[in-house]
Amino acid sequence: MGTLPARRNIPPWVKVPEDLKDPEVFQVQTRLLKAMFGPNGSRIPYIQQVSKAILELKALESSDLTEVVVYGSYLYKLQTKWMLQSMAEWHRQRQERGMLILAEAMTTLELGPWMK
Repeated sequence: MGTLPARRNIPPWVKVPEDLKDPEVFQVQTRLLKAMFGPNGSRIPYIQQVSKAILELKALESSDLTEVVVYGSYLYKLQTKWMLQSMAEWHRQRQERGMLILAEAMTTLELGPWMK
């Protein structure tokens, strides 16, 4: 499932080849990637180091989703997947709240007594 990362990109805490087999895979809305991983994925190396896992992002064609592939030992893969899914949900809810506040502000401006 997915291609194995190139050998030069494999950090020392990953056991080759057993940790590169059977990765955890999930999908995230592409619009959330910058919030989760920083501009141009700048936080990915830190997340990989802390989680002891390897992350690989694959844009899905004709979709607004990106596939996240997590390699590592069994427990680290599961913990990293859970953490990233939680981050994605938090950022999704935060963006929705921001849109609701914006919509409410726009409605207030349109219905203000000075606009009548």
